[in-house]
Amino acid sequence: MFAFWTESGIYFVTRLKDNADYEVVEKFKIPQNRNVLSDQRIRFTGYKSRKECPHLMRKVVVWDVINNREIVLLTNHRDFGATTISSIYKDRWQIELFFKALKQNLKVKIFVGTSENALYIQIWTALIAILMVKFLQFKSKFGWSLSNLVTLLRLNLFTYRNLWEWIDSPYEVLPLEPKPVQYSLPLRGPGQHLY
Repeated sequence: MFAFWTESGIYFVTRLKDNADYEVVEKFKIPQNRNVLSDQRIRFTGYKSRKECPHLMRKVVVWDVINNREIVLLTNHRDFGATTISSIYKDRWQIELFFKALKQNLKVKIFVGTSENALYIQIWTALIAILMVKFLQFKSKFGWSLSNLVTLLRLNLFTYRNLWEWIDSPYEVLPLEPKPVQYSLPLRGPGQHLY
């Protein structure tokens, strides 16, 4: 796939496998006071990988401060700096977490259509829905988790209730009998009732 993407002009950033065989062709200067440990141009040397991807790749090693470990990245992009490559990978992870949240909370397990337009419609609809739910979560005084809010919204979808009151106090019990809207029904004129 790496060769196909490179030949098609598609850039990628991914993790390099631990067992990948390669040789370092060129070493680049790394920025000071950054989380970048090394930046190298490499060529795959394994029998299969050399055949499938004869192109030169770029290996960027970054330090993950949160998990206290090295992350070895592989990319075919030659122009961006190593710090930018690291940021792209980090943003890519945020996108994966976002789609995980879509799958878990909105039950988007599969794409309904196969055309590009169908995918756009489903993704945009899910984006709008998740943004609306996140807005409700933000405005609420209750302290909802996203999954609980989505579940209770789904369960109370056809309940007639003021949304803003419900979102702030969801467990408040509603009165069983509605308040009468009109106490008397004038049939003959003002002040003249049938009973």
